[in-house]
Amino acid sequence: MNTITIYTTNTCPYCTQAKNFLNAQGLSYREINIQQNPDAMQKLVNETGQLGVPQININGNWVLGFDPQAILTFANQGSY
Repeated sequence: MNTITIYTTNTCPYCTQAKNFLNAQGLSYREINIQQNPDAMQKLVNETGQLGVPQININGNWVLGFDPQAILTFANQGSY
């Protein structure tokens, strides 16, 4: 079972691509919009040192940006 959280903003086209990709792969996720949640934005910066989105946490591993290969690699590790 995968634990996936994606951090997004309202205006990020790569966030939309990443969510569409997760949906197409049948991977469920929790979305946190950092534009609407400043506390989550600060926590994200503290954790990863990055402000850009999307940032995706998959089973404790960070994927910065929309990287389908990395998403599948970490998601497949969690499905054993």
